[in-house]
Amino acid sequence: MRDLLAFHEQLGHLVGNDAPGWTPPADLYETETAFVLTMELPGLARHEIDIHAEETRIVIRGGRSESPVAWKQYHRVERGHGPFSRAFTLPEPMTVDSITADLKDGLLTVTMPKAGEGGTRRVDVT
Repeated sequence: MRDLLAFHEQLGHLVGNDAPGWTPPADLYETETAFVLTMELPGLARHEIDIHAEETRIVIRGGRSESPVAWKQYHRVERGHGPFSRAFTLPEPMTVDSITADLKDGLLTVTMPKAGEGGTRRVDVT
């Protein structure tokens, strides 16, 4: 199993995945006034999520540690573990100072109001 996970990580580097580990599913949509990103992050706490935003790009990083339970053999591995990093480029600038992020029931929702001016900011998850 370790060899398979290592191969998956190496393949991700070759084909350009955002980062080794796992890729949480995300939806990115646009309203008249904002871009909204939702990402499934069950089991992660707010302090385990790092969000950086700049003008037209947002990067979300974090990680899920492996289970503290000792096991002898995997029978099935479907949930991702380890670090992740997802980067999204928006079609127009956002108001970096007004970005909000909320984590509820394992769903991260990042709201990025549209704007004409840029900037850079770290976003806290509430």
